[in-house]
Amino acid sequence: MSKKTMKVKLVRSMHGRLKRHQACVRGMGIRRMHQVVELEDTPATRGMLNQVAYMVQLVEE
Repeated sequence: MSKKTMKVKLVRSMHGRLKRHQACVRGMGIRRMHQVVELEDTPATRGMLNQVAYMVQLVEE
């Protein structure tokens, strides 16, 4: 059985954002603009995604 995943892309800069929002983005493994990372779909990653929803975008698979 495969685990559910989601692809997340950073579409707005982290400069000047709250430190905790920057930490959420780094915690998801995103290092630079327009980078796409594949994350496991868990409540923890969903919470991080909701926190920084104005900076990231879900990529259709």
